[in-house]
Amino acid sequence: MVLTSIGNVKADGIDVFYRHAGPKDGPVILLLHGFPASSFMFRNLIPLLAELGYRAIAPDLPGYGFTEVPAEQEYQYSFANYAKTTEAFLDALNIKKFAVYIFDYGAPTGLRVALDRPDDITAIITQNGNAYVEGFGEEFWAPIKKYWESGSVEDRDALRPFLTLDVTKGQYVNGSPHPSLIQPETYYLDQALMDRPGNKEIQLDMLYDYRTNVDLYPKFHEYFRSSGVPILAVWGKNDTIFIPPGAEAFKRDAKRFELHFLDAGHFALETNEVEMADLIDKFLKQTV
Repeated sequence: MVLTSIGNVKADGIDVFYRHAGPKDGPVILLLHGFPASSFMFRNLIPLLAELGYRAIAPDLPGYGFTEVPAEQEYQYSFANYAKTTEAFLDALNIKKFAVYIFDYGAPTGLRVALDRPDDITAIITQNGNAYVEGFGEEFWAPIKKYWESGSVEDRDALRPFLTLDVTKGQYVNGSPHPSLIQPETYYLDQALMDRPGNKEIQLDMLYDYRTNVDLYPKFHEYFRSSGVPILAVWGKNDTIFIPPGAEAFKRDAKRFELHFLDAGHFALETNEVEMADLIDKFLKQTV
């Protein structure tokens, strides 16, 4: 039985918390979480990948989980800085080559890293990690896009219900055929951490900054085409945040592409960890 370890490392002036397991000389898989989660979402996947011989590493992004940002850093919460911090994290651990698992906010973070370090990425596993305008679920994103357009305090405040326990829980259980099997500590932990003083303002800042990722979509697509990086999409088909057309769109630009839909919602990894580990292992052995 492989146990997951935890660690902290200084990167970009930040104390980055991360979970990891697997042989130090094994192929690295960088696991990037999304909103409103943390590396805790990979708690069951990490040991499964480690048992298959991979070195699985999952950091908490700034503003999430147990990564600590010193006040004197005056850290600007943005996807550009998330990529910068992630690159500093990789450098601190001396990681040169890796596959990257991208989910939700982890997608634009990881893809920005890929633009900076295209030769370092051996493969991409996208689990409801969007890179195409077709992937936006209209109902969920409509009020966010309204805020993008106006930047107004009124439209910012209209997003505050997104930061409540009901919505956090809904992201986990909606679309799942087995909602009673999803461990409640997932959404309760996310909410407890989001309820920390000042954290909800960070979340609203990040929802607004997400618009900058859309501007980079053409560059992401060109990277897929020019690099030929293998892409595995494993997508919760019942997700209303990032919908199935976003998964299918990858095949337009990826030279080596494989798509699997799971009967699951946004947090498709929950209750599907064994299948996910098997799909990742088979794909990487065939393509890397």
